[in-house]
Amino acid sequence: MTTANTALLANAGTLAPPAHDVTVIRHTGSSRIAAAACIVLLVAMVTMPWWGQSGHIRWVVEFSVYLAIAQMWNLLAGYAGLVSVGQQAFVGVAGYTMFVLTSNFGINPFLAVWLSVLVPGLLALPTYALLHRLDGPYFAIGTWVVAEAVKLIVLNIDYVNAGSGMTLRVMSQYSLHEREVGIIWLCASMLLATVGGSYWLLRSRHGLALTAMRDNPVAAESQGVNVKRLRFLIFVAAAMGTGLAGSIYYMAQLRITPAAGFNPSWANICIFIVMVGGIGTIEGVLVGALIYFVADRFFAQYGAVYMVVLGLMTLLTALYARQGIWGLIVSRIHIPLFPVGRKLIMPSQTATGRPQ
Repeated sequence: MTTANTALLANAGTLAPPAHDVTVIRHTGSSRIAAAACIVLLVAMVTMPWWGQSGHIRWVVEFSVYLAIAQMWNLLAGYAGLVSVGQQAFVGVAGYTMFVLTSNFGINPFLAVWLSVLVPGLLALPTYALLHRLDGPYFAIGTWVVAEAVKLIVLNIDYVNAGSGMTLRVMSQYSLHEREVGIIWLCASMLLATVGGSYWLLRSRHGLALTAMRDNPVAAESQGVNVKRLRFLIFVAAAMGTGLAGSIYYMAQLRITPAAGFNPSWANICIFIVMVGGIGTIEGVLVGALIYFVADRFFAQYGAVYMVVLGLMTLLTALYARQGIWGLIVSRIHIPLFPVGRKLIMPSQTATGRPQ
């Protein structure tokens, strides 16, 4: 060791403050406000059947479903790097499973929703085993092929009425108020599991691995991150979360058909919300879900023109604002609502309020 290196090591303690003097900050003023707002909105949501109108409750259910499936796709594509255009497979499979458990086995529908989540998870196992060697557009096309194959299988199964679909007649034994309470509480639980669970995951040590994998999977693997295992786990989790959203959606609709349950528009919704709002961020998914929901409520009547406009918005965002609308916002105003990183505050910065 050279004299210069020895002197550098000897003076290392004077060059940096002791570790215990460094403050780690994981929350900001804006994130605390966002947390309080989320709690208020969640309370308002679960009490809505006692003060809200039935039409508005249906709006909340739809928005919750859009938000949940988009967040699952965001976790899948934004962090695991797995771009799927076949998430409708898990929506349809979970929806049909819930109908079968309720109508054919007499299981309580509100319990059947949670049991139905297991089937998309099981379907994800062979799907990932078949597709995990594919990359980029090949993986995306593979997921679409799997979704179409599952749809064709369901279309030819008489046990689920083939192409005629199934009706959830058992819900007639509950009053309108009871159905609204059950479904809105399921939606609240779904948001806690999908959005809240994603936030918790990204703030954990696994979140650090996911962030590293998102930025550079090769470098992450060289640093000890098990990229293959993480991608597999995210794929299964996204399938189950997407299935939960589909099961709740078709419970509210009281009917499911292969054309509806396995409709490719489910994948289109995910892509639009995440791409326009901002991929790789929870805030971006919220922004994108709001934009899509408002557009769907007020402009869907224009049919093909409406779809063309949504497609152009996605294309323009991908070309000129790759971080989405939320990315444009934070580039001008730094207001993280759901921060997942860590910020180190040095003692001198704490004292002066300014970084050194």
